[in-house]
Amino acid sequence: MNAIDPRTQTELEAAVFRRLVAHLRSRTDVQNIDLMNLAGFCRNCLSNWLKDAADERGLPLGKDESREQIYGMPYSEWKAKHQEEASPEQRAAFAKAQAEPH
Repeated sequence: MNAIDPRTQTELEAAVFRRLVAHLRSRTDVQNIDLMNLAGFCRNCLSNWLKDAADERGLPLGKDESREQIYGMPYSEWKAKHQEEASPEQRAAFAKAQAEPH
């Protein structure tokens, strides 16, 4: 396998991140609670990680701004358009997953 220089590696990782975000934006049918139950992270986690990375570099990025970068619109708008009430089964699975040691 050819060695990839650090700059190219970062560019590839950034491209993958952009593709993941685009995919999640297109899959509005997949609820955050489903992502949390299956993968242990959701769109909000990604926005928090983005904000954390900005904070570590001393860059001004607020919570609302980081969410808008992930959701592609203000979070309140996304919730109104796409977020459904979690079912009892989804809430139970979430509670169980949160109680398990990681």
